[in-house]
Formats: sequence, structure tokens, C-alpha cells
Amino acid sequence: MDFEDFVQDLSSLEVISKDSQKISVKLKGVPIKYANALRRICLNGVPVFAINTVDIIENSSVLPDEGLAHRLGLIPITTDLSRFNEPSKCDCNSESGCSNCKVMLVLDTGESDVTRTVFSNELSSEDDSIKPISDKISIVQLAPGQRVKIECYARLGRGTDHAKWNSANISTLIETDKKDESILTVESTGALRPEQIILAGVDEVSNRLVEFKDMINQIEE
Repeated sequence: MDFEDFVQDLSSLEVISKDSQKISVKLKGVPIKYANALRRICLNGVPVFAINTVDIIENSSVLPDEGLAHRLGLIPITTDLSRFNEPSKCDCNSESGCSNCKVMLVLDTGESDVTRTVFSNELSSEDDSIKPISDKISIVQLAPGQRVKIECYARLGRGTDHAKWNSANISTLIETDKKDESILTVESTGALRPEQIILAGVDEVSNRLVEFKDMINQIEE
């Protein structure tokens, strides 16, 4: 079986176990080279949202601006691939982006009266579908009189560009005793459901194979 046959016949994919964070599937009749390509794509080749640009309006915390921006960038963000475009594929063709390829999130803690920790639930998104996967991710600790006020922008990206865009925490492949049969396990960061990562990964590998074949054909011509 080549990968095109696998894409057209997903009956060769059998779900062994699945929950909200992890999925294990058996790939039957799929050569190990294609199975491993799918494993790698599921880890860092499926686009997800992450905060990419941070505008610091006020930061009187002990955490430097760079540290604050770094923490925000590593917060997993829920992703809707059906509604948003990757910046390089968006019709706006703009470096600043548009509502189809970026989402603004705002954090304004106000001046703190007590020592407290600022959590991800204080990040307000202009789109309810694009937000931190959890309300309990700590961002910074404030002492009395300190304040953080920022505007930040999330966009789609891939883990091959930066780890903050990894769609999965783990992606492992185990060969079984049968020929061309293996078990793929994917644990999501929470940005996408694990089954979404598998299906998006299948589409991505298929698209890359088509692009590669087109390149070969152009060379031969």
C-alpha cells in the first residue's frame, strides 16, 4: 500500500484507545516509512495557534518583558483549523495579518493590592474559540502595587518553526510482529483533539507527497 491508498482507505486505521488527550491507532498495511512520516508530522507538522507577538504596555512585575513574552508564547492555545488560515496562506498578504489569520488576546491585571499569581484565565481573547487550554496556567506573580498590561496576538504555526507550535507532547510509533503494521500513539498539547491531529497529519503527509511529485516532474521536464 502506498500513502495515497491509505488516505483513500482509512479503514486501514484502527483506533485502539482514545481519550480527550491521547489516542493510539493501529496502522495496518502501511509501510513503516509512511507510518514514521505520519508520526513526525503529528508531532510538529500540524498547525496550531500560539502567541507570537506581545506588546508590553505596562510591566512593573519582577519578570522582565522578554521573560513575560516567553511565558505567554508557551501557553497552549485552543485551535480551530476550519476558520483560520496560516499567515503565509492568507488572502490578506499582510505582515500585520487580519482577522482570518490572527487573534488578539489582552491581559490587564490592574494594580495589585496583595501578592498574587496571575493565571491564564485573565487572558481575554477576541474570539472565544481561540484561548488558553486551561484557566490555571501561571503567568507571573505580582506584589502589591505591581501591574501587567499587555496586548498579544496568536497565529497558526508549526513546530518545525518553534516548539511552541508543537501540536503534540509525544508521538511514538511501535512496530508489531506483523508486516507493515504498527501502533501510533499521539498525546495532544490540548490545542487540538488527538483525533484531529491524526487526520490533519494524514492530509499534511499526502499534500507533501503531491508537492514532492510535482517537483520531480518539473525536474524531469
